[in-house]
Amino acid sequence: MLPWKRVFRPFAALLLAAAAVAVPAVSAAHADSATGTTVETAAVTASASGWNDYRCKPSAAHPRPVVLVHGTLGNSVDNWLALAPYLTVRGYCVFSVDYGQLPGVPLFHGLGPVDASAGQLSAFVDKVLAATGAPQVDLVGHSQGGMMPRYYLKFLGGAAKVGALVGIAPDNHGATLSGLANLLPYFPGAEDLITAATPGLADQLPGSAFLTKLNAGGDTVPGVRYTVIATQYDEVATPWRSQYLSGSGVRNVLLQDLCPLDLSEHVAIALFDRIAFHEVANALDPAHATATTCASALS
Repeated sequence: MLPWKRVFRPFAALLLAAAAVAVPAVSAAHADSATGTTVETAAVTASASGWNDYRCKPSAAHPRPVVLVHGTLGNSVDNWLALAPYLTVRGYCVFSVDYGQLPGVPLFHGLGPVDASAGQLSAFVDKVLAATGAPQVDLVGHSQGGMMPRYYLKFLGGAAKVGALVGIAPDNHGATLSGLANLLPYFPGAEDLITAATPGLADQLPGSAFLTKLNAGGDTVPGVRYTVIATQYDEVATPWRSQYLSGSGVRNVLLQDLCPLDLSEHVAIALFDRIAFHEVANALDPAHATATTCASALS
């Protein structure tokens, strides 16, 4: 990766976050079309693609529905346009949740307090279990969506309802944006502004009160299988090794150990990387796992 790209991408992420904060003022007059027609169309698109179908009944081969948990500034459709169909054609009942919405901010979610988002995930899992009749789900999350469910498992009783958590580039110990977040102390009031405007971003800063509570006493809870799929080219959840978990039932995977030619960064690994998708499928069904290689991009 060229050096200027390493510098530009973290700034782009911050600019996108700033844009999300500014959206309410711009979009208030268009709230009906933004939160009505657009979201409704997206939901229809997802259902037509085979996921978020509440008539789906899990098979004996895949008895646990899969709940997809988007990342910061993502949503339940856009984050999963490739992975959701990948799993549905393999026989899974697949559902995707929206969480962390801010008033007046359509489409760009995952910005609310992370503990409150975990409560939304809890309610959604209960909805999926009631509809499918399954005793447990498996969770697959990207970025914040791979970290936030750990709060649900640890503090909201989720461990009894979840078989596996698969994190794709999860910011389990915070996101420094390639070190950019470390500069916040040099800008008085910047962190307070982020906390007030987008508490979900503040919660993901290394050393935040939320992450301190989440990681105190160990990364995992008994009874849940954990998989972390990381890329060494991640420019958001950095350093990339901070994504890894320690504890029983954990498997940490570096994408480039599976395929050295894979250049996916933080976004691409979840949006369209079929090598990562193959490893997700292995994590969901380890009894029938097959080797993930560069050739998995064609599977």
